[in-house]
Amino acid sequence: MRRRFRPPRHRRGALLAALVLLLAVRAWQQWRQVGPPEALSEGEHRVERVIDGDTLLLAGGARVRLIGVDCPETVKPDHPVEPWGPEASAFTKRFVSGGKVRLQFDRERIDRFDRFLGYVWVGDQMLNEALVRAGLARVEHRFHYSQAVERQFDRAEQEARRARRGIWSR
Repeated sequence: MRRRFRPPRHRRGALLAALVLLLAVRAWQQWRQVGPPEALSEGEHRVERVIDGDTLLLAGGARVRLIGVDCPETVKPDHPVEPWGPEASAFTKRFVSGGKVRLQFDRERIDRFDRFLGYVWVGDQMLNEALVRAGLARVEHRFHYSQAVERQFDRAEQEARRARRGIWSR
C-alpha cells in the first residue's frame, strides 16, 4: 500500500490562516469602498445619517464633507470630543431632518479621505454657512473653492465672533 503525501499540521494551519486573512482583507476593502467619485452628481440626495457636524452619509453610501468649514470633532479616532462638537452635530441633524438635501460642488470635489466636498442646501439655506453663522464651525481656507463663497463664510464668521456665538463665546 502506498501512503498519500499530507503536509504537516502546522503547514495546513498556516495555509488556512492565510486564506482567512485574505478573505478578511477582501471583505474589508469592499465594505470600505465608497464608489467611484464620478458616481455622485449634484442635485437632490437623501441623507442616511449625520456623521458629525461637517460630514454626512448619503443613502447611496457616499460621504460628503462640507467644503469651506470645520466643525469641532466628535468622532475622530484617538481624539477627544471637542467643545461645541456635539452641538454642531445636533445642529446639522436638525438642519437636514427632512432627509432630503441638495448637493452642489465647487472646484475641489474630493478630499484626501475620499469624501465628496460640497455645499449642502435645504431649501434656500446652505448648511455650510449656517454652521459658521451659528458659531459652530470655523471657516476652512485650505480647500480650493469659490473666493466669493469664502468671503461670504468669512463675513458669517465675523458676525458669529462679534455676537460671541458657540465656539466664540469663551
